[in-house]
Amino acid sequence: MPRPRRVSQLLDLCLWCFMKNISRYITDIKPLPPNIKDRLIKIMSMQGRITDSNISEILHPEVQILDLQSCDISDTALLHLCNCRKLKKLNLNSSKEDRISITSEGIKAVASSCLYLHEAFLKRCCNLTDEGVLALALNCRLLKVIDLGGCLAITDVSLHALGENCLFLQCVDFSATQVSDNGVIALVSGPCSKKLEQIHMGHCVNLTDEAVEAILTCCPQICILLFHGCPLITDHSREVLAQLVGPNKLKQVTWTVY
Repeated sequence: MPRPRRVSQLLDLCLWCFMKNISRYITDIKPLPPNIKDRLIKIMSMQGRITDSNISEILHPEVQILDLQSCDISDTALLHLCNCRKLKKLNLNSSKEDRISITSEGIKAVASSCLYLHEAFLKRCCNLTDEGVLALALNCRLLKVIDLGGCLAITDVSLHALGENCLFLQCVDFSATQVSDNGVIALVSGPCSKKLEQIHMGHCVNLTDEAVEAILTCCPQICILLFHGCPLITDHSREVLAQLVGPNKLKQVTWTVY
């Protein structure tokens, strides 16, 4: 086995033991170099060991990716991202239960500091409102991916803001939110329309065929379009799909027959 690999494995083993006894060594984390901290962050993230109380010791100004989907954190933790100005990807998704401890206050703090954010995953952050998304849209102009699925308080205001301000937006998930046709039309009428490739809007009970037609008309790069579980969308959307989109263009499309 090559020596560099052995060294790497030994380092990960040491960091794993360090994590298991984090309470004993919490004061020893801050002086660690960024490359070591990045590996520690990855291990602790996977194990859900990053918390409101230790995140300030673990973070460093060079961090670019932060995956907290398995961690029990709140707005308090997000306030510590103020020095992470190079952050490009933040994952706060909750795969099972709603995450109630993240609100617009925390997201506004992130938006005001992390101006180079490219990807924001906020699925099932149920206390997130349009105010938080507006802050992201206005400050994080390089945003390419945003996941708002299951954020029940999100309305057309968020889609208006994203459409107007996020020129590079490629993928947006607003499934199971309160958005209507007006919000979708505003999104795809903005400068990001030519970049949008994926739109997930399943289980949006206010959407109609008008939203689907607007996307297919305005977004030439669209390759994934999910609108299942939308009771007001009819078979007309399937017909428009066949008329406006070539047979090999879409990689994935879903809808529900009622």
